[in-house]
Amino acid sequence: MSQTATLEVTPEETRVAVFAGAIIAVLGALATLFPFVTGLSLSILFGALLAVGALVHVAHAFSAGSLWSAIWQVVLGALYGFAGITLVANPVVGLATLTLLVVVFFVVDGVVEIGWALAGRPNDGWVWMLASGVVSLLLAVLLWAGFPSTALWAVGVLFGVNLLSTGVTLVALGVTSRRSAEEADEAEDTPMGQRGREA
Repeated sequence: MSQTATLEVTPEETRVAVFAGAIIAVLGALATLFPFVTGLSLSILFGALLAVGALVHVAHAFSAGSLWSAIWQVVLGALYGFAGITLVANPVVGLATLTLLVVVFFVVDGVVEIGWALAGRPNDGWVWMLASGVVSLLLAVLLWAGFPSTALWAVGVLFGVNLLSTGVTLVALGVTSRRSAEEADEAEDTPMGQRGREA
């Protein structure tokens, strides 16, 4: 007789998952509807993170073990600080930079997925992997062909779609977990003799 381990999920956890997923999905929809504002916000956030990184590097310079290590920490801190202040002061520049990074990501992702698909051609599902890689390369080409105008919407739309899909996934997982828990409770409440007759 074999036993399978199941992960117990409480009703509170499923409600939290559904509620959080709904909020994330709404935020994703808003980000997709207002991609330029979303992109600027992400650019400013990225600049703020770089500024914090600059402070961290400068702080590490005081605890460096040698003079050259301290100098390199200060240089890195200066570069981080310059980039962060530039992005915060002019987020449109950061938006263009983020768009180029997205293009590079799609190119790398597409090449890797196509190579993976061709290497695993005998296996099931390699066509889907190949299609995903081709789509990534097509997105990279489209974004690059329309650059810099694509910088006005690309980052915001992609970020919004990602949030939307994450939120919908959380809601679906929460609903599915709740149904599974209800079915398990019903199975436990069913008398043993009735189970045998149903079997």
